[in-house]
Amino acid sequence: MSSESNDRDVAERDESSNDAVSRGESREVDALIAIQDALYDRPGVLPTARALSHFGEHSLGWLAISGLGYAAARRRGDATAQRRWVEAGVGAFGTHAASVIIKRIVRRPRPHDPRIRIGVSTPSKLSFPSSHATSTTAASILIGRAAGLPPYLLPALLVPPMLTSRLVLGVHYPSDVAAGAALGALGAGAVIGADTLFEQASRTAAGHPHATRTARVAARAGALALVPGQTARTAAAWAIRNRGEA
Repeated sequence: MSSESNDRDVAERDESSNDAVSRGESREVDALIAIQDALYDRPGVLPTARALSHFGEHSLGWLAISGLGYAAARRRGDATAQRRWVEAGVGAFGTHAASVIIKRIVRRPRPHDPRIRIGVSTPSKLSFPSSHATSTTAASILIGRAAGLPPYLLPALLVPPMLTSRLVLGVHYPSDVAAGAALGALGAGAVIGADTLFEQASRTAAGHPHATRTARVAARAGALALVPGQTARTAAAWAIRNRGEA
C-alpha cells in the first residue's frame, strides 16, 4: 500500500472522528437550548441560578458550611463529627482541585453557540468537567454524612438544582455536569473509604494498646492513599494559584 493511500486513510478516519464529535456537540447544544427555552425566563430561575453559581465558586460555600459544622461539633466535644466535617471540606475542595486539573488537560471550550444565552460571567473558557457539579456532589454526600442525615437526602436536594443551574446559565454542556457529578461522587466515596479505614485502625489500636503506633501509621497511610490528603493539599495550593481555570 502506498504512502499516499495510508495518508488518505488517516485523513478519512480523522474526518470521521471530527464529524462524530461535531454531531455529539450539536446534540448537546440542542439540549442546552431546549433547557434554556423551558426555564431561562421563568420568574426567579435566573437569580437562583446565579446565586448557586456564586455560592459554589471555588467550593467556598461548601467550605464555609464545613467550617461551621466543625465548630459546632467541637463545641459539643464530638471528635468523630469534627473529623467528618473536616473530611467534608477537604473532599469538596479536593475534588474541585481535581476538576480544575482535568479542565486544563481536556481544554474543552465552554458553550459558544450564538443561540445560547450566557447568564453569568466565568473566570475561564474551559468547560469539562463542571467544577460546580464536582464539588457540590462531593460536598452534599460528605456534609450529609457529617450531619448524620440519610445518605441520599442532601445529594437529592442539592445536586440536581446545581447541575440544572449550570445549564440554565449556558456555561456548561450536559456532559460537563454529568462528568462533574460522577467525579464528585468518586471523590466522596474515596473520602468515606479512607475514614472507614481510619476507624478500623483506631479500633484495632484501642483493642491492642501495643499496636497503637502501628495502627496510627497505617490509618494515616490509608488516608493519604485514598483521599485528597497531602495530595489534595498540594492540588489545592495549585488550584489557588490557578483560579482562573476554576
